[in-house]
Amino acid sequence: MLERNGHPTFSDAEFARRLAAVRAKMDERALALLLLYGVRHTAEIAYLSNWPGTREAFLVVPREGDLTLLVQLYNHVPNARRVAITGDVRWAGARSIDAVTTAIAERSLPDGRAVGLVGAWRWHDVDSLRERFPRLRFVEAGDIVRDLRAIKSAEELAFLRTAARFTDLAMRALEREVRPGLREHELATIVESSYGREGGTHGIHFMATTPMRDPQIGVPSQLQSSRVIARGDVLITEISAEHWGYTGQIHRAYAVGEAPTQAYRAVHDVAVEAYERIRDVLRDGATVGDVLDAAEVVHERGYTIYDDLLHGASLPRGHGRGGAAERREGRRAHGAAGR
Repeated sequence: MLERNGHPTFSDAEFARRLAAVRAKMDERALALLLLYGVRHTAEIAYLSNWPGTREAFLVVPREGDLTLLVQLYNHVPNARRVAITGDVRWAGARSIDAVTTAIAERSLPDGRAVGLVGAWRWHDVDSLRERFPRLRFVEAGDIVRDLRAIKSAEELAFLRTAARFTDLAMRALEREVRPGLREHELATIVESSYGREGGTHGIHFMATTPMRDPQIGVPSQLQSSRVIARGDVLITEISAEHWGYTGQIHRAYAVGEAPTQAYRAVHDVAVEAYERIRDVLRDGATVGDVLDAAEVVHERGYTIYDDLLHGASLPRGHGRGGAAERREGRRAHGAAGR
């Protein structure tokens, strides 16, 4: 795995490929500049700069020439300069939008040109840009990077495999260490320490426990409670460990202190059957309707679907649970199934 000053990174060729693809999309839309904005971890900025984000960050992408990365806070700049591949890394200043306007002004864009905005920009910042540059047009362009990110390169797939391995570590740690007497909120330490030792970081750990013979909870909880885990409980989980912005994901249920009840065995068997059927129909060109047909076994067995059925980076319209309208439209389902 490649590193830059002790941090994960991609090859120069990979970053060059990404930037060339983004600029080709800019050319298609006649965009003179692309402005990316994000707070904390921002995949679009990391995609082009290798800076995963800590607080606020901006990336200025011209059609030619060097990129400029603007970072908050001041004490985060040294770390950003060690991590980012962009040669121009600056503090965003006391007022971030002023630093952005300076970076735009340095490009001396001709009147009437369009500038694409990527990310959840604040309306008053966009107003400031329009006031400062009344002869430029600021347009939404978030789909440019998002759509390119949806198709993973070989190097990105390697990062995903590492993230999946970290996620597996968390599941094995739960299997070893969960026992009656622990409180639910102690489970987070088990999960995060399992991959933290190898450089993995936290994605999500949704977890909940409930008695198998009197279940009160049907989906994992985003926030763990102080409930004391007891013999005969089931622990239901949704875990994602992260490797440099790429995450694995896995759902598993654990019977605590005794064998699963027949009811939990039955629902698990249906879940596995649905997963295998969906896996078998997933291919380039598959539609949401294909996936829904494969998952119909859930309803045939007398169950229903409460959470997302299928989602992935290539489904920008939503998480893909789908319905009749999606069947009729025959939308293509390019996302990957959860594990």
